[in-house]
Amino acid sequence: MKIIRFQTDTETGHAVLQDDGRALALEGDLFGEFQVSNRAVENFRLLAPLRPTAILCIGLNYRQHALEQNSPIPTFPVLFLKAPSATQHPNEPILLPAHLKSDQVDYEGELAIIIGKTCKNATRDNALDFVLGYSCANDVSARDWQKARGGSQWCRGKGFDTFCPLGPVLVVRLARFWSRATRFPTRTRSPSKPA
Repeated sequence: MKIIRFQTDTETGHAVLQDDGRALALEGDLFGEFQVSNRAVENFRLLAPLRPTAILCIGLNYRQHALEQNSPIPTFPVLFLKAPSATQHPNEPILLPAHLKSDQVDYEGELAIIIGKTCKNATRDNALDFVLGYSCANDVSARDWQKARGGSQWCRGKGFDTFCPLGPVLVVRLARFWSRATRFPTRTRSPSKPA
């Protein structure tokens, strides 16, 4: 099931994309019980599929990328955060910071795993019980601020406003749908805009 978040002149909500291209409004709670209505949503702006309250990221989890960055393979996962204000809607520009300018803005396509309920002390066996679904994310980085100018704090170089485009869809109610062979290509359209 592919869920979008939309905005019209009169409402903001979630809808489910149908095979024929229509979007039918979702009724209920995305994080609880919900169902697909028969009401079509038309003439809408596509938004990021949700408004995250926190964006937790794992760094250097892709061996080849770590080698490209001349970084050692970490023994334990590198955790960093992006502020919710880093979220950007699909098809909208990434705004480059004007004051803290960067000459080294980079992007990485990522699989976003959306946690749907309170999760503490998860185990390998039950971790997927907490997953609501999956989406695409763009981990935008100002490498100069991440490495040389940020005091080794990844949050500065990766956390600028709009540096985490999400979507366009949230895929839910899927069992494990990927394998090590699954590919998630990342494409860019046009240069980003200064903020």
